[in-house]
Amino acid sequence: MSRRLFLERIAALIGISVAAPVARAAAPRKVELQRSPVAGFQYHQGEAIWPLLMVGASLSLVREPGNAHDPRAVRVDWQGQKLGYVPRIDNAAASHLLDAGHVLHAEIVTLRDSDNPWDRVEFAIFLADGGDDNGG
Repeated sequence: MSRRLFLERIAALIGISVAAPVARAAAPRKVELQRSPVAGFQYHQGEAIWPLLMVGASLSLVREPGNAHDPRAVRVDWQGQKLGYVPRIDNAAASHLLDAGHVLHAEIVTLRDSDNPWDRVEFAIFLADGGDDNGG
């Protein structure tokens, strides 16, 4: 029996942990960049998947530089299904950061049962502040 194993067993008998301290890396901090409604919710899969959506659910942001309606278009997806877009008036920062290679995260922050599609889903966009050159 090794000396270390012997000491660990003795310590365990008297209720002391002698395990080496685990170095904890600081968890990356999420920096909220903006909150927006989902634009075009009524034109895509939003209504069909409405019952499955939950506050806190992760969303994907997909850059669409070739979009015929908006060269700064950023699509908002939930589990591979298109919910809509970051509103044109709000998409400059997100499109610029995505084009620069930064990783952005998004999640649903509010769900409302409303007849107005602009009031249905509000989401937040976050930049991960992980300390590396790509923001996370």
